[in-house]
Parts: sequence; structure tokens; C-alpha cells
Amino acid sequence: MKLNSLRVRLFLTFIALVVVTLGAVALFASRTTTSEFQRYMERGGAVRHGRFQTTLMMYYRETGTWQGVQPLVEEMEQISGERIVLADDTGQVIADSGKKLVGQPVGRSWSRPVALIADRGRPVGVLYINPLGSPESAANADNFLGSVNRSLWLAVAAASVAAVLLTLFLSHRILVPIRALTVAAHQMEQGDLSQRVQVRSSDEIGQLAHAFNAMADSLDRIEQLRRHMISDVAHELRTPLANIRGYLEALRDRVVEPSPELVDSLYEEAMLLSRLVDDLQELALAGAAHLRLVRQPVDLAEVVQQAVHSFQPQADAKRLAIETELPPGLPAVNADRQRVGQVLRNLLRNAVAYTPAGGQITVSARLVGAEVEVAVRDTGVGIAPEHLPYIFERFYRADRSRTRSTGGAGLGLTIVKQLVEAHGGHVDVESQVGAGSTFLFTLPVASEA
Repeated sequence: MKLNSLRVRLFLTFIALVVVTLGAVALFASRTTTSEFQRYMERGGAVRHGRFQTTLMMYYRETGTWQGVQPLVEEMEQISGERIVLADDTGQVIADSGKKLVGQPVGRSWSRPVALIADRGRPVGVLYINPLGSPESAANADNFLGSVNRSLWLAVAAASVAAVLLTLFLSHRILVPIRALTVAAHQMEQGDLSQRVQVRSSDEIGQLAHAFNAMADSLDRIEQLRRHMISDVAHELRTPLANIRGYLEALRDRVVEPSPELVDSLYEEAMLLSRLVDDLQELALAGAAHLRLVRQPVDLAEVVQQAVHSFQPQADAKRLAIETELPPGLPAVNADRQRVGQVLRNLLRNAVAYTPAGGQITVSARLVGAEVEVAVRDTGVGIAPEHLPYIFERFYRADRSRTRSTGGAGLGLTIVKQLVEAHGGHVDVESQVGAGSTFLFTLPVASEA
């Protein structure tokens, strides 16, 4: 087991906390018990000694003398377990529960007297309790405290063992999902993007597992899109290159003669290649945040009219109606004129491509707060709901069977999203299969407007 592993560090941390906490509690409890026990013994002894003093005082008042007090002193020892010595006012021992000090003077090394016995204000005796010390009482007290402390430390040891077992159990519960995440991450590192982990809880570990699964789904989708992108790029490049190569071979072999139609066809294929390369370059620049924008106040109505005018021939060829709905007094937007025109042309190109003959395309704009919202609406085939979340991803086509002549390379909407977000706006789509689609994007209003 490695010392730098999370399991070992968790285990050592919990054990250190348990040892420090229980040790501090045990030490505090031991000292408190000893102090309180001694205080109890002193308080109980004071009460008991006061009773002895009262009993002896009543005996002297009743008899007027200390004669015959020895049996009473012996009885007190039997009750209390302490040695009791009574001396008269001259310092001579007149009664000793131990029967050894009677007639002897009070010793200088004796402990201090417990009480002074007086009769009508006149001292008649001095009471001593354990004047020479009481090994048995001290031993009993030590035995009691030792027993309490042993029980306390046994409880600490039992609690420590329980804490160790609980720590092992909890660390196992915590680390099992982390280990599963680690294994899945290693498998993903090897290229297996199908790895997922089970979400067993809603705590932070469960949230981490959920985030991991979401990341894996995203990576899997991106990998699939990357594969499609490579296939699509190869297809998009292969078709015009094959056409150009075929025409050039025919010209070289003098199978065909140069003609304006042939030159136009070659030019169209070259423009397709150029547009695809330009789109890829713009996506790369936008993705790396290197896209340069020349932002200035732009008359959006004028840009919309120009874009619509450029697509009017294509719309007429398909018998499509293109209309604009632009309110008067539409404020200028802070944007790059060329890029906004590119966004509109990409959306109009899609609308023309996916709207059947006899349909209608409408470009409208309105002021929403500090932004102008532009909508490109068509009466085309629409987009299925399952495709809407991915429609702005590069090389994504809702209908994989479409070719570049009908469905494009799948980069137009991605470029739209990148350009709009570069302006600080956002893009969205609303669609219903068979009823058409509406693409919306926003641009910030120019400050001087």
C-alpha cells in the first residue's frame, strides 16, 4: 500500500483525529474524575467529622467528663473506617480507636486536628482523624481512581478499534467509486470512449460520476463527429478534384476541346474547393479566438437587403418568395458588416436549399432590449427534434444522405454560431417537421444608437 495513496492518507487522517480526540477526552475525564473524587471525599469527610464533633460534645455535656469515652471512639472507627484520636485540653490522649496512644502526648508530626470540642465556650478536647496517616484509606482511594481510569482507557481503546473499523468501511465506500472513475479514465485514455460509471449517490462523488459520464458522452459524440468530419472533408475534396482531374485529362488527351462551358465548370469546381478551405480556416480561427472583427455601427436593414438581393436569382429559379419584415427606425448594431452579411448568406443558403418550390422565406428583425434579434424563417421540410441540439456542430447533417450539392458540407451553421458568438450574441433554432424552420440570432445595439 503506497503512503501517498488517498486511501492511506484518509485512513491516517481519520486515525489521527480519533486518537487526538479520544486521548484529549480521556485525559480530561481522568483529571476531572480524580479532582471531583478528592473533592467528594473531602466534603464527605467534613460532614462526617462534624457529626463526630457533635457526638463527642453531647457526650461530654451529658457526663461532664471524658471517662468511658473509649468505646464511643471505637464505635466511630467501625462506622467510618478511620482512626479517631481524642486528646484533652492539656494535649494528652484520652481515647484512641487504635488503643495504642492513650496516655501519650500529642505528637508534633501529627496531622492537624479536625475539630476543637468545647463546653460552654471552654475547650475540653481536640479531635484528630488519622493523625498518623491512613494507608488503607489512601490505598482504597487509589484503587478506586485506578479502576475508574482503567475503565476509561478501555473505553477509549474500544472506541479506537471501532473508529478504525468505521474508517476502513467509510474509506472503502468513498474510494470504490473513485477507483471506478480512475479505471474508466484509464480505459478512455487508451481510446475506449464507451466507458461509463454507475451513479450510486447524489453527493459530491455522485455528481463527479455524473459529470464524468457527461464528459464521456461529449467526447464520444465529438469523436464520432470527427470521424464524420474526416469522411466529409475527404468527400468534399474528392468530388471537385476528381471532376477537375477528369476535365484536365480530357483536355490533355484532346478528347474535348476548350469551351466557355468547360471553363465555367472548372471554375465552379475550383470555387467549391476554395469555399470549403475558407470555411475550414474560419472555423479554426473562430475556435482559437483569433477571428478578427472590424466592429462599427452597421445599418442592419441595409445588410439584410443586400443579402436577400444576392439570393433573389436562386429563389426565382426555385420559385421561392423572399420577403423582408424590417420595422422603421431599426437601430444600428455594433458588428462587422462583412461577417453579418456572411451569417445572413449562410442562413439564406440553407433556407433556399431546404425549402421546396413554391415556398416562402422571410427575413425579419426586431429590437429586444439592448439587442436586435434577426429571424430567417422558411416553409421548408423542417428539422426533427432529435437533431436540433446538434444542428450547429461542424459537419453535422440532419439527413446524412444529402450531398454537397443539396446539403452543403455541414459547416455553414457552425460558422453562423461562431460568428454570432464572437459578436457577443447568441443563436437559436425553432423547427417543426413539414412546417419549416426559424433561425434566430442577436447582435448588440451600437452604443451611439
